[in-house]
Amino acid sequence: MQKTFIGTQLRQLRRDAGQTQAEMAGVLGISAAYVNLLEKNQRSLSVPVLMALADHYNVDWRDVVMDKSANILADLRNAIQDPLFAGNQPDIQELRAAIDYAPALVQNFIKLHQSHRTAMDNLMRFGSERMPQELLTSSAESVVHDFFRNNFNYFEVLEQAAAALNEQWQCPPHDVHNMLKHRLFDRHAIDVITKPVEQMNDSLRIYDADSRIIQLSEALDFQNRTFQLAHVLCFVELSDILHKVTATSKIESERAIARCHVELANYFAAAVLMPYDAFHAMAEQSSYDIDRMASAFAVSFEQVCHRLTTLQRENRRGVPFFFLRIDKAGNVTKRFNATSFNIAEYGGSCPVWNLHTAFRTPGVILPQYVELPDGEKFFTLARTTERPAYSMQTQDRRLAIALGCEIKHAHKLVYTSTFQKPVDEAFSKIGINCHLCLRRNCSQRAHDPLFGELTTDTSRRGETRYES
Repeated sequence: MQKTFIGTQLRQLRRDAGQTQAEMAGVLGISAAYVNLLEKNQRSLSVPVLMALADHYNVDWRDVVMDKSANILADLRNAIQDPLFAGNQPDIQELRAAIDYAPALVQNFIKLHQSHRTAMDNLMRFGSERMPQELLTSSAESVVHDFFRNNFNYFEVLEQAAAALNEQWQCPPHDVHNMLKHRLFDRHAIDVITKPVEQMNDSLRIYDADSRIIQLSEALDFQNRTFQLAHVLCFVELSDILHKVTATSKIESERAIARCHVELANYFAAAVLMPYDAFHAMAEQSSYDIDRMASAFAVSFEQVCHRLTTLQRENRRGVPFFFLRIDKAGNVTKRFNATSFNIAEYGGSCPVWNLHTAFRTPGVILPQYVELPDGEKFFTLARTTERPAYSMQTQDRRLAIALGCEIKHAHKLVYTSTFQKPVDEAFSKIGINCHLCLRRNCSQRAHDPLFGELTTDTSRRGETRYES
């Protein structure tokens, strides 16, 4: 069995309780020396001590043993790469030591850096004519994204609820739609009707709790109608679980909580349509062939990509992916992340990334090996996805999605079998966006970087007008 070390968590728990090591030792019934060794990760956690922590400090044992250091390390590395800190940077050992011995300081540093980045992003987005208050607030979307990432984009309680539902009915994927309709009607007296687009008031789905009717737009295809029924069922049957999950978070605003409940219900819907064990087995068996999985589970390409980011169950993990969806203007409309790929949080507008090329080749999967300015390498897939069409005037509602993983996992994907890894120099050199990218001699540069200066030589013309 794998040994569990909880030095950082234990030290923080003791400090929150305002106790010395001796006082904590007295509560747990162990020696102060043993507490000291646990905090220094020189002893692994035993089951009796874990149970004592749960009993005496009113904490969930899962929170105690959950190791979030990998995500924190990724966030810290990303912050240190900021041009603000150009020069003598700490190495990986120093960063890990900071996380182990000064976790609160590290968290505050990351929070400060994220606040700085949010302010800069808002400055670029809003310009100079908006009210200053808009620069001080984070969007509900960002708050929810951070909450999902802090939970590794995995929620066991929702997985269990979805598994229990599937076990009761045990129907093949193509019959899930009828199963959901019957369950909604038989257990909750909720009827489902499909209505013309013109009668839906620009909505795709409306649930009227008073009349107990779910209205679905004709604009939705079969896969998305099924998904919407599972989404509503989550609110009908699992509202207490949704509130319990968000009650343990630090989400405060009503709008952010509502947004989080929507995303958690989406998570549940995906878990119903693509049960964890069967989906994970199919992913491994097919070498993550997305079209093959979409066919097997009667879902869309985008739904498979989204579900792949949630395969984070202990002892049955899948390849950790990030997922990004953009519109034709480069705006990020959806993002989930189980990797250290920070472009999924801060950008997506680099023209070197073939995510944008996907709009010129609808429905075609475009593989690409990419490298960030800090040297991190990833394998990505880009493809368009279709949105519901309302009329001739709004028929082109195409978006582009990207799915990617760290280069060390790329060999597990069927897409690399015919698209071999290039030499290091041949990786596509992408960035977050031009405002924040310090990459030199980029032929696609559209803006001067906000931090740092590019060279200007009056006797030379570079590939762009920003650098010579």
